[in-house]
Amino acid sequence: MSAKATWKVSAAVMASRVLGLAREMLFASLFGGSRWMDCFNLAFRVPNLLRDLFAEGALSQAFVTTFSKKLKAEGEASAWLLANKMMTLAAVFMSGVTLLGILTAPWMVDILTALARTGAARRDFNLDEVALTVTMVRVMYPFILLVSLAALVMGMLNARNVFGMPALASCFFNLGSMLGGAAFGYWLDPAWGPRSLIGFAIGVVIGGLAQLTCQFPALRRAGYHFSSNFRWRDPGVRQILHLMAPAVIAASVVQINVVVNSMFAYSVCQGAVSWLNYAFRLMQLPIGVFGVAVATVTLPALSRAAIGGIAPEFKPTLTKGLRLVAFLVLPSTLGLILLAEPLVSLLYERRAFDAHDRLQTAIALRAYGYGLLFYAWLKVLQPAFYAIDQRWFPMLVSFLALGVNLACNYLFVMKLHWGHQSLALTTSITACLNFLILFAMMRRFTGGLDTASLLGMLAKLLLAGAVLAGVCLTASHSLLRDPGQAPWLLRCGALAITITSAAAAYFLTTKLLRVPEADEALTMLLRKLRR
Repeated sequence: MSAKATWKVSAAVMASRVLGLAREMLFASLFGGSRWMDCFNLAFRVPNLLRDLFAEGALSQAFVTTFSKKLKAEGEASAWLLANKMMTLAAVFMSGVTLLGILTAPWMVDILTALARTGAARRDFNLDEVALTVTMVRVMYPFILLVSLAALVMGMLNARNVFGMPALASCFFNLGSMLGGAAFGYWLDPAWGPRSLIGFAIGVVIGGLAQLTCQFPALRRAGYHFSSNFRWRDPGVRQILHLMAPAVIAASVVQINVVVNSMFAYSVCQGAVSWLNYAFRLMQLPIGVFGVAVATVTLPALSRAAIGGIAPEFKPTLTKGLRLVAFLVLPSTLGLILLAEPLVSLLYERRAFDAHDRLQTAIALRAYGYGLLFYAWLKVLQPAFYAIDQRWFPMLVSFLALGVNLACNYLFVMKLHWGHQSLALTTSITACLNFLILFAMMRRFTGGLDTASLLGMLAKLLLAGAVLAGVCLTASHSLLRDPGQAPWLLRCGALAITITSAAAAYFLTTKLLRVPEADEALTMLLRKLRR
């Protein structure tokens, strides 16, 4: 795995996540934590969970693994033939899924809002919300078709060691959904009432189309030319579907967790779904920039190192990925926990998003932060099981995670009557449990993952993290004492000074402690600055 490739993907994903954050900032400004924003988030959950299930989860992992091996073993012509068969199969199958989703939207929304209709619900149930949600689900469903094809294109490019444009593709989704959504939303309701959210649902489909088509030029340069191929009785197609089967089951369990969390959140109070979504978007920044970037570069290398068995380079490649994620994500974890309220205030607090929304979103962000490192580690560790053809283990562990998630949600919300932050805490607990079990299993398959060295590195990182925490806490009691009160530019400057100082303290401390990843990161940074 090349650090240069990782940083290239990190930069592209950073741009995507920033645009995604800008999209959430637009929503927060226009709709805050309103019941109508809850409806949009609930409606988007349906096609989005299928995206994680088919597109960016099982399908992409299985395709990259099989395509990389075929490219190495049989050459380009055979690999491109497999790509055409999978593109045709995905287009036909996901078109059927889209049509089915549009027809069954009322039943899906009934399931999502079921808890809100029970006596244990703590919010008023409104039939107008349900009607709007059904409409938006139907409008957004073609998104799953477009993003599934986009994931296959991304897999082809990654397997050919083209990482930049696939990582940038999400930027085009965010731009398309934001600009297209705002244009259609204003056209439908210039006052930005509930009806304008239908315009943003149309924007989601526009964004999905942009995410797919922006990758076509890079794909053509890589040598691919699409030709429909319905000959699906092919060993490569069977291998991909074979790899997908347990991955789909595992992803299904994860997505059931997402749906269950949304159902509980919708029943807790007005705004809970939106607060969790705003917080989750902030948590996704370090995961997307670092966790996904490292995983994207690592997976093809792991797949090539697993041809004919686990090659000697497999273990160091995976270990390097885990170490790099820890080095990059730990300071982000501490920063999000310690600076939650100033961050939320700076990014979201304006117009419809008030001080109450800020406080509730910050509480959720802290709870998500506790599991951030484990969540990022899973982005690297889970695909490794598919690379060594041990795909059933993540599935089995995901069933356990589902049970833990359901039990914790029921205990925290129904019995202890905790708020929406308990749902974020449950996500952190299940991510931690999931990682620890999978890590123990991978150690057995590979004969160890240099755990002692990883723990030693973590101890050093925690020392550096303590220095970072000291900087953040000092700033919280001085520069950042009154979130939401000072002018926006002053808050922006204070937060920038705090983050820069904390990051510098962390990196310098890790360098003094002789953490290898610190030298590598600083070398890359200095090289970039010289250009």
